[in-house]
Order: sequence, then C-alpha cells, then structure tokens
Amino acid sequence: MFTPMLAQAAEAATNAVANVAASPAAAKVVSGNLTVGLAALGAALGVGFIGMKASEAVGRNPGAATPILVQAILAIAFAEAIVFYAIFLVH
Repeated sequence: MFTPMLAQAAEAATNAVANVAASPAAAKVVSGNLTVGLAALGAALGVGFIGMKASEAVGRNPGAATPILVQAILAIAFAEAIVFYAIFLVH
C-alpha cells in the first residue's frame, strides 16, 4: 500500500537533487531557503527559551515582573531580528 507512495517520493527526491545539481541557480535558491529556515528555527528556539526563563524568573521574584518583562521583550526582538537578517542576506 505504501510502497508506490514511497517509490514516488524517492523519485521526486531524486529528480529534485538532479535539478539542483544541473543548475547552480537552483542550488543557490535551495541553500538560501535552508539558511532562512535554520535561522527561523534558531529564532523560535531562542524566543521559547527566553520566555521560559522569564517565566521562571517572575515565579522566583514576582516583585521584579516589570523589569523582567522589559528585558524579555527586548531579547525576543533581538532573537527575531536574526530571521530578518538571514532573509536580507540571502535574497
């Protein structure tokens, strides 16, 4: 049942690799997309860790919630800016 689907997927992957190997422009697009994707993944992980640690810090010291929130928002903005830098540099 899944064998024809796997064969089609393998053939599509082989064709994609052949197209990228035949065209340097296609390789540039694929590598650029991969770069932006990795930057987005890194930014998403960074935002998650920042939020996790900010929540932990507020839980330990509720009186410092406002300064922690300000620092977390700034750190999240810097982490998300990485994606825009990657998009700008790739395209």
